[in-house]
Amino acid sequence: MAKPNSFTWAKSLLVVALWASVQVPASAVERTTIVVWGLSLGADTKGDEAVIHEFERVHPEIRVRLLSMGAGRMNPQKLMTAIVGKVPPDMINQDRFTISDWASRGAFRPLDDLIARDEKTDPLCPRKEQYYPAAWEEATFMGRLYGIPTGTDDRSLFYNKTIFRQRAADLKAAGLDPKRPPRTWSELLAYSKVLTEFNKDGSLKRAGFLPNYGNSWLYMYAFLNNASFMSADGRTCTFYSPASEEALKFMVQGYDLVGGYEEAKKFETGFQGSENDPFMIGKVAMKIDGDWIIYSLSRFAPQLDFANGPPPIPDDRYFHRGKFAHDPEQFVTWIGGFSYCIPKGAHHVEEAWKFIKFATSTEGRLLNMRAQRDFDRKRGRVFITRVQGSIETNRRMYNEFKPPDAKFAAVLKQCIDLMDHARIRPTTFVGQLLWDEHVRAMENACLKKMSPKAALLAAQEKVQRELDEEFQKERFSTIDLRIPSAVGLIGAILGGILLYAGYKKKNLGKLSRHEARWSYLFLAPWVIGFFVFTLGPMLASLFFSFTQYNVLSPARWVGPKNYVDLVTYDKENVLKAFSNVLYIAGIGVPLGLITSLAVAMLLNSAVRGMRFYRTLFYMPAIVPSVASVVLWMWILTPDPGKGLLNSIWQSTLSQWLGAPVPGWLQVESWAKPSLILMGLWGAGSGMILWLAGLKGVPTTLYEAASIDGASPNQQFWSVTLPQLSPIVFFNTVMGFIGSLQTFDSIYVVTQGLGAGPSDSLLMPVYHLFTNGFNYFKMGYASALAWVIFIIILALTLFQFKLAPRWVHYEAEK
Repeated sequence: MAKPNSFTWAKSLLVVALWASVQVPASAVERTTIVVWGLSLGADTKGDEAVIHEFERVHPEIRVRLLSMGAGRMNPQKLMTAIVGKVPPDMINQDRFTISDWASRGAFRPLDDLIARDEKTDPLCPRKEQYYPAAWEEATFMGRLYGIPTGTDDRSLFYNKTIFRQRAADLKAAGLDPKRPPRTWSELLAYSKVLTEFNKDGSLKRAGFLPNYGNSWLYMYAFLNNASFMSADGRTCTFYSPASEEALKFMVQGYDLVGGYEEAKKFETGFQGSENDPFMIGKVAMKIDGDWIIYSLSRFAPQLDFANGPPPIPDDRYFHRGKFAHDPEQFVTWIGGFSYCIPKGAHHVEEAWKFIKFATSTEGRLLNMRAQRDFDRKRGRVFITRVQGSIETNRRMYNEFKPPDAKFAAVLKQCIDLMDHARIRPTTFVGQLLWDEHVRAMENACLKKMSPKAALLAAQEKVQRELDEEFQKERFSTIDLRIPSAVGLIGAILGGILLYAGYKKKNLGKLSRHEARWSYLFLAPWVIGFFVFTLGPMLASLFFSFTQYNVLSPARWVGPKNYVDLVTYDKENVLKAFSNVLYIAGIGVPLGLITSLAVAMLLNSAVRGMRFYRTLFYMPAIVPSVASVVLWMWILTPDPGKGLLNSIWQSTLSQWLGAPVPGWLQVESWAKPSLILMGLWGAGSGMILWLAGLKGVPTTLYEAASIDGASPNQQFWSVTLPQLSPIVFFNTVMGFIGSLQTFDSIYVVTQGLGAGPSDSLLMPVYHLFTNGFNYFKMGYASALAWVIFIIILALTLFQFKLAPRWVHYEAEK
């Protein structure tokens, strides 16, 4: 047989290559990966998973990679770092009320140009008329759209019909109808008064209505009374108005009916979720909450006889000239929810936009719901969908997924109908501050620290100041951000030069100089790290402390303004933070020293098994701080039926002495003592130092004291304590520094939202963190950091100055 020539072989190889290229699987084709934050896959998010899989099928050239980890959404630190580092996600599922804050700093990309380009050619492109005005408006800032709304979280009044029937006679006696929910504020208070029950010790057994339990807040009641917290142009804070004052007075009255705000917070801390939800088990008769609870009710309490209605409104809106004037247009709801956004600097804008269009289209949303419904059915659950920001989706959703149970169908329909009367939080760049001050005003009024009017005016003043600063920032000149970087670098270099000069200046012999070189060589990694990563950034932060800087925008030179603000405009918060430190340091540090010393003296005995006991007492010191705080949060739960400590307290002190169970972390008067108690858990670390010191005390001193007739008590004060004075000094210095740096325990307890009841847990470092990472005031946070540093330095030097008077070292003569 003739051999094929080279041309024949070339043709054969070409055919094989073409065949191979046709047969390459889709997975081997190069794909663009888009990173999405804020979505996660799990049992309750099978709908999102189905949308992603279908999108990847329709667009095989795109792969969707999710990163949840709490990234983005309500965690501004990670998102800000990613944007500044030029590695942002391609898309993020962002809380809508924060969008204006981020957009004002140029952190999100406006979507108007993408919509204008695609709205006439792409049927999946979102259009304004397809959405409820409130949902669309919340994702808009300064006339530009920055997100496409998903859910809406609209709120209504849920009430337990079984409790209403049980107390029907009492309700009728009070002139109330047990067959319907309250419609006005006065009715709501009257229903709450009848339905509230107390235990014999005066604690709450069942609350008729808790104004801020569920998800209502002052915003809800202010909206019901047609109040607004910002002017139409966004330049003026209108926190105080007669309407908002009336709304806050209503909340105060609501808490007075259940024994006060503190008693209500103690009651709430014992609440649990799932099947032990207080509304499901009858501990709360009525609450204003979002549509998300419908699914929980269908899953954990399908037999519960409940219903919902519009949130009750002020009486003067419901009655006109003394006559009942029911008009659905009078009722309003407050909505929130999330939106899909594209951060600034996203690397795959077009691919992310394709996914947003697909996921937010009516068919994409229905696909999501169908997948979740099928999965829930396999687990034997009833599927209840969430209210969407899209009008068309809600209409088709209700027709296709209408719950078979008429009760749940009516509740879902009520939530959808309320969407036509939705209100939203103001779209402003001070949205987070506005929220925090609104919470602080509510707490101050409900705790009777301030009148509602005074509380609202105080909050308005703080927000207005931030507005004025932003709108007047042009009076400050911008600075090149390379300057602080250069300052830090120069400082690090000068530090290195000074260190080297000190080494060269030493009069060392040849051998000593050789040893010194090697010592410096081994110290070099730490020294370089200190100068480059600690001293350099410290000097840069010193420079930033004289600027107005939010990381995402150019810095502006403001001189000593930040330091002046510390003692003027923010004086109240700063004094509160440092007074809390004085409380913790003045009580907690001595108590911690005494506790650890007492434990060390007990463990200094030569008895069988002492190594085991020493290990046992030291183990809490090596428990991660977050795990320790979570454990203590369970121990200190105020509800005696849930919290370990209060269960013991109730069965002992309450029964024998009649002492009421403490509120611990949920009550202002107990919050700081709770923090001190949590700190004693780690006394084992101090115990090790005390134990080492006790082992170092010469026995001859005790023998001499005993011969002189000294009692054990006299030996402790005259021998043991003076010998331990260096350790007392060290632990005292470190204890005061630790008190000033308290942060992680408070962050875990509060979850980064506020600083405990009435700011009772506000500490300097936590205040620094809030200003820097929640309000983006990095310049002010830097100034606060330097003030903390100077105070720590001054206290330490003061303690070192006093030390020679009472600290005794063995080498002293």
